[in-house]
Amino acid sequence: MKQFIVLVAILPLMLVFFVQFSMDQVNSSRTGLLTDMVYAAKEKAKQEGCFTKDITDELRDNICSAFGISPSDVVIEATDTVKYRIMDAGTYTQADWERGLIYYKVSVPVGELMAGRRLFGIRESDNPHLYTIESYTASERLP
Repeated sequence: MKQFIVLVAILPLMLVFFVQFSMDQVNSSRTGLLTDMVYAAKEKAKQEGCFTKDITDELRDNICSAFGISPSDVVIEATDTVKYRIMDAGTYTQADWERGLIYYKVSVPVGELMAGRRLFGIRESDNPHLYTIESYTASERLP
């Protein structure tokens, strides 16, 4: 009887580890997919010199259809004015480098972070995982 009581007490804690592993795999898959989508959009933006409305809308639509979320959940901040490639091989100042860079930041909720949140006393508002990709890329558009 003593062993049964210990089993009943320990089994829920042990099951959380198996569920957490599965949740981590799903989140990893989602972040990998998001990274691929943002990379493809970034490559298009490099050719155009900025994130055009078409590129941003296509990225938002792809993310929404892949993750099953609403467009308002996807936050995209990106350079929308055309930046040109730096052509001369002379010395550069910081302003020269910034002139040819395209900034982008994409934030998407990819799922819950912790399995068994109620068992550990984690509030639902503290558990969602917001994945953010933020970087710069050099423009390839010629002046």
